Amino acid sequence: MTSTLPVSNLSPAQHAARLRDTVVGWRRHLHMHPELSYHEEQTAQFVYDTVRAMGGFELSRPTKTSVVARLRGMHDGPVLAVRADMDALPILEKSEAEYASRAPGVMHACGHDGHTAMLLGAATALGQLRERLHGEVRFLFQHAEELYPGGAEEMVAAGVMDGVDMVIGTHLWLPMEFGKVGVASGPLMASPDVFDLVIQGQGGHAAAPHETVDAIAVAAQVVTNLQHIVSRNVDPIERAVVSVTRIVGGTTYNVLPGSVELAGTIRTFDRGLREQIPALLERIVKGVTTAHGAAYALKFDRGYRPVVNEARATAFMQRVVEHTLGAAALAEARPTMGGEDFSAYLQKTPGCFFFIGARNEARGIVHPHHHERFDIDERALESGVAIFIGAALEYLGRAA
Repeated sequence: MTSTLPVSNLSPAQHAARLRDTVVGWRRHLHMHPELSYHEEQTAQFVYDTVRAMGGFELSRPTKTSVVARLRGMHDGPVLAVRADMDALPILEKSEAEYASRAPGVMHACGHDGHTAMLLGAATALGQLRERLHGEVRFLFQHAEELYPGGAEEMVAAGVMDGVDMVIGTHLWLPMEFGKVGVASGPLMASPDVFDLVIQGQGGHAAAPHETVDAIAVAAQVVTNLQHIVSRNVDPIERAVVSVTRIVGGTTYNVLPGSVELAGTIRTFDRGLREQIPALLERIVKGVTTAHGAAYALKFDRGYRPVVNEARATAFMQRVVEHTLGAAALAEARPTMGGEDFSAYLQKTPGCFFFIGARNEARGIVHPHHHERFDIDERALESGVAIFIGAALEYLGRAA
């Protein structure tokens, strides 16, 4: 039943319920028209046009494919930034849904379509509640979360965080069942650093291995020994991952190749450990290659910084979830070794990143992020809209 209360008297959950169908429609439109990182031209234009039609927002384009919408309340106060990412992935969708991707080989397989739709929903409601806002809500519609160096870093460099007092963001989360919202203080997402390694041996005939330096055999020992970094060189209380994710070498059955290429990722939360592991990795590579008369070339590239939630911002978001959706909805978020460029915003001001459960076992909505059959329980969109509205009203609901 539609509420007969004046719009200004509705609760965040009631506002979100009123917008349910609209937000789902936005999400499905975006899902059908995905665009890759740094190419979100139509997505950004859709966001820009949608917010402009609402009226009352100051709109800007800090980069070619991003949008910032500023909503200034009727009273002075702090600035709350709320972020949603907009880019899709180079994945061919395999779905029978009517809203499946219409762009071959491109898919919203991580929920960014939902993030954008939720933030548009929150903007719609808050635009009608300016008289209750003491300060500013700054809506950050960000490009290129999926591809390093990431859109967040570019937006920060463009000044979108100037004057911001707190920043929040969310991720629709398939490991968590719908109805739960995960919030946690401290490290939540890891730094996704990467490495490239070439083992240089001496090729030759596979029937005469004694006349070669077998780069494949050396590479195999390197891969095995790299597992000792986490198991034997890292404090078991700390969390770290070292994974070799690519190995390429050889062309046929009877030739030992002269070189083998490897690549992988290093995931950490702790700054000191992040500095330590590359040195440990190179020590192992150098020792193994030297022992077998091989050479190596090793290159490291830094990924995003870890996402570390500030304690007060986390406590604030925990209160918001309880006030908005009820205490039963609040859960302790489990840290993940996945990476997120939301960390760039946290270098500028305290903030909190949280997870909204979007899994539904009964309906088969269980596929992980970046899967060709990824989908969400769309009821989670309503939860996100309500939380964003609730956060803005609680943070800016009275003079600072």
